[in-house]
Amino acid sequence: MAFSADELRVLRRALAIALHPMPLSDEDVQDCLRLAGSVDEAVGEAGRLRAFLLADLARYRAALPGSVSGYLELLQDALAAGYDPRPDDLAALRALRGKPLAAALLERCQILAERSVRARLAGRSAALTAPGPRSRLLALPGGRAADREPERPKAPAAPGRPPAPGQRPAPKPSEVFPPRRPTPPPSEEERAAG
Repeated sequence: MAFSADELRVLRRALAIALHPMPLSDEDVQDCLRLAGSVDEAVGEAGRLRAFLLADLARYRAALPGSVSGYLELLQDALAAGYDPRPDDLAALRALRGKPLAAALLERCQILAERSVRARLAGRSAALTAPGPRSRLLALPGGRAADREPERPKAPAAPGRPPAPGQRPAPKPSEVFPPRRPTPPPSEEERAAG
């Protein structure tokens, strides 16, 4: 990203104000807002350009081997822009390694892919080992549940005794597992149709 001389002047002034706070004039505020808008626009444009480049790269990769030169050129541009090669890229380069440029790109992409995987694994292991924010456990003694009065266990109803008020009686086995009713054998018409 390149700044014009006027944008650099505004940026310097904004940094000086950030380091040594002082009241801003309306003109300074407007200049800072314009600069922020320009930066946002440039970032959005860079994102659109990157998305276009990656979509183009995928199209060329799908058209291989007929698009070898275009694919290798686009892959070089994408790598220069910070693209992490994907498994599809590595597979395509392995198939094209007979060409010197493809072999060199394959070597470069393997190194970049390995670095990317190691960085992701290091980030995961750091996230797993780093202590996270602690919150009170609600299910264990000492959590919020301890603030309430503990429920007393209800004594099971003795057989033959009516259940306590608000307590549902235990179901009988015949209610849970109703008896099986015999089904009549299928008629000859049903057997012929089925």
